[in-house]
Amino acid sequence: MGIKIAERLKDVRIKKGLTQENVRFDLNMNIGRIEIAENCISLPTLKKLCNYYGITFEEFFREI
Repeated sequence: MGIKIAERLKDVRIKKGLTQENVRFDLNMNIGRIEIAENCISLPTLKKLCNYYGITFEEFFREI
C-alpha cells in the first residue's frame, strides 16, 4: 500500500501543476522520499498534503 500512496501523491501533485519545490517552499516539507516510498507518511502529513492539494481523504484514496 505504501508504494500506491506514494504514486498517488506524486500523481496528484503533478495534476495540480506543482513541483516538489513548490511543496517544499509552501509547506516547508520535502516530499521527495515520500513520493518514492522511501519514507513512510503519517496521517497528519497526508492530511496536510491533501489540504494543500485541495482534495479530501476520500478523493485521495478513491483511486488507490
